Amino acid sequence: MSSFVVCYQAWNGMLGLSASSCFSSSFPGARVLGRSVSREGVWGRKLCFCGIYGVRNWMAAEPVEDRRMGRRAAVLASDTGEEAELTRSRSFLSVRAEEGRLCYSFGMEAEAGRLPSNIASGLEELYNNYRNAVLQSGDPKASEIILSNMSAAFDRILLDVEDPFVFSPYHKAIREPFDYYMFGQNYIRPLVDFSRSYVGNISIFYDMEEILRQGHNIVLMSNHQTEADPAIIALLLERNFPHLAEKMIFVAGDRVLIDPLCKPFSMGRNLLCVYSKKHMFDDPELAEMKRIANTKSLKELAMLLRTGSNIIWIAPSGGRDRPDPVTGEWYPASFDSSSVDNMRRLLEHSRVPGHIYSLALLCYEIMPPPRQVEKAIGERRTIAYGGVGLSVAPEMSFNEITAGCVNPEKAKDAFSQALYDSVLEQYDTLKSAIYGHKGLNASNLMIALSQPFQ
Repeated sequence: MSSFVVCYQAWNGMLGLSASSCFSSSFPGARVLGRSVSREGVWGRKLCFCGIYGVRNWMAAEPVEDRRMGRRAAVLASDTGEEAELTRSRSFLSVRAEEGRLCYSFGMEAEAGRLPSNIASGLEELYNNYRNAVLQSGDPKASEIILSNMSAAFDRILLDVEDPFVFSPYHKAIREPFDYYMFGQNYIRPLVDFSRSYVGNISIFYDMEEILRQGHNIVLMSNHQTEADPAIIALLLERNFPHLAEKMIFVAGDRVLIDPLCKPFSMGRNLLCVYSKKHMFDDPELAEMKRIANTKSLKELAMLLRTGSNIIWIAPSGGRDRPDPVTGEWYPASFDSSSVDNMRRLLEHSRVPGHIYSLALLCYEIMPPPRQVEKAIGERRTIAYGGVGLSVAPEMSFNEITAGCVNPEKAKDAFSQALYDSVLEQYDTLKSAIYGHKGLNASNLMIALSQPFQ
């Protein structure tokens, strides 16, 4: 059996594909769909997350040359090539000096019919929540940061309404002429209280850099807390490990690829775009199209693993963590053992050495998800200023962990549980440091905390 067939069967199990899934049709492209989308096509569909672009058109779109890429250092989100790149959209940057004029200009776009009412209301809520969160930081430049970052965000969102961006199965971060990566970093950075933030086992990240230099692959099995997870990871690593921060590839669900308030931030990340099993049948009529789209993502993943030197982040739980309905405590959601095992098999059959690590994230306070999983797009976005944490444990070997397992199913479950238990242990340590106010004293024999960004 060829390695690709094994990979295909594994991906079927991971993402809920059927054996009849074919390799035709296309998936959201990592490139702009030019100007070929008519206004009727943009506003006529209600099946997509933002009401901007129909799902069927989204899947069938053929990618064309991207016109929105770039790499520029920036202090504020709007200092990333904004003025030079904007053409059609009404730039909010000219009204940055006055908060009132900024909000007025935003309202005018909605009144003029250039911005759908649901997006307009979402932006208003986002602005107010972001403003309040950044003000909590006590930064003397908070007002300037708020106006600059929200102006850039409004412009990016409006630009996408005018000319919807389409993601391909494997999307590479857009760095020029507008640097979407730095835009996302600078937008989330003011929300992080770095004095209360920690990295666990930083030495292992040095090991990872050497592994990637050797041409090996790395898979990070992680919990998933917020839409800002990629930015949080990068912010905690960027000073010591800029290569890891920018090279990391995230397995992303479809919701962050179409929701208008998410898309500009997603455009700045390396993404493998998939539909999760949780939302595969939200609309039964689209289930087959989603399977086909996931199959195209499988091809890209298989190619990446065969190429080597890639670091891939995946959340085997299939979604963001939610608080316990009784206690209100936030904990990592359980891992799906099939997802873990299928990713392991994909790595194993790539014929390139692969390494699996457990990674824990604690950042729910920054941008917590709705307490219940929602099918509809346009969730309310609560935002706060707070400490965050990231920790990684030593590499985990399937053969060592499952040496005593005779039954393959038990071996699969044992490895998945070992990864999850490791994430829980690291999460509890981060929680003790941040919310138990123990700081670096929360370190133990297995997890050494540090603040490399200080």
